[in-house]
Amino acid sequence: MARRPVVLVAPRWVPESTSGSERIAPQEAIADCFVDAILAAGGLPLVMSLTEDEGVIDSYLELADGVAVPGGPDVNPRRWGSDMDYDPALLCEPRDAFEFPLVRHALAADLPLLTTCRGTQLLNVALGGTLCMDVPSLGATEGMVQWRHTGILSGVCHPVDVEEGSLLSRALGGVTHAQVNSAHHCCVERLGEGVRLVARATDGVPEGIEVPGRRFCVGVQWHPEYTWREVGTDFSLWRSFVDACR
Repeated sequence: MARRPVVLVAPRWVPESTSGSERIAPQEAIADCFVDAILAAGGLPLVMSLTEDEGVIDSYLELADGVAVPGGPDVNPRRWGSDMDYDPALLCEPRDAFEFPLVRHALAADLPLLTTCRGTQLLNVALGGTLCMDVPSLGATEGMVQWRHTGILSGVCHPVDVEEGSLLSRALGGVTHAQVNSAHHCCVERLGEGVRLVARATDGVPEGIEVPGRRFCVGVQWHPEYTWREVGTDFSLWRSFVDACR
């Protein structure tokens, strides 16, 4: 049997909680549908430990054939120099401190990189871009009503136009139009260095980016880990990513 490519998965962080008189330690975890998607596509997911030690991150990357960064809390606006007043309950400093060096080192090593939702926003900021922290404020393109962009994971809810010939289009199976789910209230705004916007929802909201010149660097705003079993384009994305890792 051919060796499965190793895909590092950045974990989510669940804060400390209590149960009766006991304190339950913070947890590093990942949604099972995310690792199941990688397994079904032929990869071997390896969930990382959150760390700020860049030497440890590099040790992980030496084991890896690719890296996947999932969704989660918002990226801190201070990461791109903004001083906006923002609810700290929506942020996660442990993930920011870990994922920024992870993404930068993965890019430096030219490892295949797939990001979803928060991961895509962080990728753009890591390359010098900014974010819109309130998608409803964008409105919609002329003649359109803004789609619902929050709270829909288990099924598709709006269409996305994908640039013909882009890596994302090829990864989705060669399509220029896809149906996706949606669960976000932030999105990319000013693009980072070398980043290309290659997909928008039909209401104009940014939905997909890539970094040309890399072996495979794609970020989508939706959550293909929840819909890969039912939506062919989403499973194609996972297979294309794992094939690049292979």
